[in-house]
Amino acid sequence: MWALLELPPWRVTVAIAWGVLALGSGLGLAALAAWLIARAWQMPPVLDLSIAVVTVRALGISRGLCRYLERLTTHDVALRAMTTARTTVYRTLARSDFWLRRPGISGSDSERLRSGVSVDASAGRAAVNDVAGGAVAERSSSSGPTPPRRGDLLVRIGSDIDDLGAVVVRAFVPVAVAVVLAVAAVGLLATISVGAAVILAGALALSGVVAPWLSARAAGAAERAVRADRAEFTAQALTVLDHAPELRVAGRLDAAMGAAADASRRAVAAEDTAASRGAWSAAATPLSIGVSVLGALLIGITLYGPHGGTAGAMTPMALVVLVLLPLSAFEAVGTLPAAAQALTTARAALHRLVPFEGEPAARGPWSTGSPGTDRPDCGPAAAAVVGRSVGPAAVELPEGRRVAVVGPSGAGKTTLLMAWAGLFDTPRPGVTFFAEDAHLFGTSVLENLRVARGDLTVAEAETAVRAVGLGNWLDTLPDGVHTDLVGGTTAVSGGQRRRILLARALVAPARVLLLDEPTEHLEAEAGACLLRDLLDAESGLVGPDRTVVVVTHQLPQDHRADTVLRVAASGQVTTDFLAQGVPVSAQREIPLPTR
Repeated sequence: MWALLELPPWRVTVAIAWGVLALGSGLGLAALAAWLIARAWQMPPVLDLSIAVVTVRALGISRGLCRYLERLTTHDVALRAMTTARTTVYRTLARSDFWLRRPGISGSDSERLRSGVSVDASAGRAAVNDVAGGAVAERSSSSGPTPPRRGDLLVRIGSDIDDLGAVVVRAFVPVAVAVVLAVAAVGLLATISVGAAVILAGALALSGVVAPWLSARAAGAAERAVRADRAEFTAQALTVLDHAPELRVAGRLDAAMGAAADASRRAVAAEDTAASRGAWSAAATPLSIGVSVLGALLIGITLYGPHGGTAGAMTPMALVVLVLLPLSAFEAVGTLPAAAQALTTARAALHRLVPFEGEPAARGPWSTGSPGTDRPDCGPAAAAVVGRSVGPAAVELPEGRRVAVVGPSGAGKTTLLMAWAGLFDTPRPGVTFFAEDAHLFGTSVLENLRVARGDLTVAEAETAVRAVGLGNWLDTLPDGVHTDLVGGTTAVSGGQRRRILLARALVAPARVLLLDEPTEHLEAEAGACLLRDLLDAESGLVGPDRTVVVVTHQLPQDHRADTVLRVAASGQVTTDFLAQGVPVSAQREIPLPTR
């Protein structure tokens, strides 16, 4: 847990120090105030009490100030740690290929899911299967462990990491502060009465060790049930929200909503069980306080003697301190049962995050060499065009090339683009893959384009939007490129979405653009015109010094691409090269990498 959060020891030490000063001020305030009350009862000269009065005021101010600084530094440590943990998880997810695995789906369905084709239909079927019995989530596959569902991912990168960050605020710092303050309180009380100090130590152990242990044991099973049901509810809710039309057609929408409601009820019931068990452990703290105060009072009365404050007996000031000091000592350990519950929750969250944090960078299923060298073979004819010798597993597209990739749905065209982008091993610098189902965010048009390049100016954004044929649409927007797309994808039509995604690709700084079906859902003539411009190095749409690779189902006859890769349904690739306008076919077919 410490390694995943990457907690700086000095920051944690500073937070603990402020916590000790805050509660130490409270402990000193209680002891000094008790002494002052008893001493004032003796009505000494006012000057004899002036130092104690000023010190009480100083301790009262420092308690609040140190508490504020402790909360400030503790939350700073926690938020930094959560950011680090999320970054680690995101990087691991970006390198992983688990999202390519679809256990229980074989044949053409598996290829469609891997290649990114017919995503909606495949996802709809998967959603129906999930509702029918959770088959997709439950099945195992020889190719690897079952990939988490979207709801599971949402819980892990959201609330699970929040729970890990909360353990700094609710467990690490409070436990350290409680240990220091408990030792200080017992030591201070021992200067007055060893017997009372022993009773206080036992009561603190009951409240600070036994009660948290019972709380953790009682809440452990309930917390696991809560988190499992909460993740199930999130997954079922996302299934309903994303695939309601498919579920309605399949007659399973009511079942999906019922499954989500059942998971929600189970989560609430598990939370109630955890709360009721935690209440029993919380009752140990008041019980310990009562035992400690009563024991100190009895010892104090015994030592005070029948004549009170006589020579060799306990003074009135010592008696009051003896009775009131334990009340303040329990302030530090009173939060430990909650700290134990937070630690239990964080350990369960860490157990779910460890596969992400510890998973090595994924390699492609066809990887056989060192990272960065495993690429699909484009055949010996490619060497003649590129002008260099190539190995059987490495081909680089030259600058300025215009490449079209065509073939039936499910043949593996998207897989080929993803391999070129290095998404199965080490991402290639300067090579960017733009998926057909890329996300549009619920923000302005400008910020959606800045996903590809953060320093994009307003003028550059407007130029890109007009270049892809959205000039008239842009003119109708009330705030131009600053207009918010409320709802993201739902704010535009399918064709407008594809054009915005294409504009995002055009403004990207990548040297090589890998475009997955950028003209789908466009009118036939408009889509063909846009394809011609993309595949023409002289059109001006994309600079001639950049490489453009386009996957399409509708390649115009009069295109100007200098290379056409034809992917057959069997996964075989044939390559046609246009050298100075003369078509040249590859000498052999090269199989696409498959699992």
